[in-house]
Amino acid sequence: MAEENKKQDSKVEKNKNVETTEEEYIDDVKEVKKEKTEEKKEEGKEKEPDKKETVKDEKVEKKVEEKKEVKKGKDNIKIVLEREYIVPLRKEFKKVPEYRRARRAVKALMNFIAKHMKVEERDIRNVKIDKYLNEEIWFRGIRKPPAKIKVKAIKDSEGIVRVELVDIPDVVKFKIAREKREKDKVKKVEKKVEKKKEEKTDEEKKDEKEKTEAGAEEAMKQAKSQAKEMKHETKMDVKQPKRPVRQALQK
Repeated sequence: MAEENKKQDSKVEKNKNVETTEEEYIDDVKEVKKEKTEEKKEEGKEKEPDKKETVKDEKVEKKVEEKKEVKKGKDNIKIVLEREYIVPLRKEFKKVPEYRRARRAVKALMNFIAKHMKVEERDIRNVKIDKYLNEEIWFRGIRKPPAKIKVKAIKDSEGIVRVELVDIPDVVKFKIAREKREKDKVKKVEKKVEKKKEEKTDEEKKDEKEKTEAGAEEAMKQAKSQAKEMKHETKMDVKQPKRPVRQALQK
């Protein structure tokens, strides 16, 4: 009986050990999976900002290149055609209800210019209206645009037509002059700021040189002082040879 009980106890212990090993194995697998998922998330987080930064850098480079191209293009642009027209608007905006008349007047002006300035395919997108001309059309509101308007059209070598007012009112002239003055002020301020930055950079360079030189001198002084201290310490720590102690003679 005792032997049978021992055998049963041994079987139970084996089963328990098997169960514990299985549970440990499952826990290990779960931990490994969690670690892998966390690593993937971290890698994704690290990669995303890199992508965004690269995209931003590419956009900035494209904008800079476009600006350079625009500047080069402006230098190469030449005036091909320049004409003055008295554009009739009443006939066109009368076809539309009152609350759309100013818009129709602007569209009629653009169509007229595209036709008479020989724009390619009469594309209205190549006709650019000056803001003061637009203000003059909208001056009396959407219901009462002017019946006709005198206009100056200038065509570029690129095929773009710019339309301006001929008889500019005194108020608008004053406004244009004020805007020019403000732009000149802004340019002057920007130039001053750039000069100050250049001066600051020169001063900063000098200060950096002085700091580096002073730091080098201090480092040399510290090294010398440390060497002196080490020498003194070695001298003090020198062990003298042991001499036999003289003892009193026994009587």
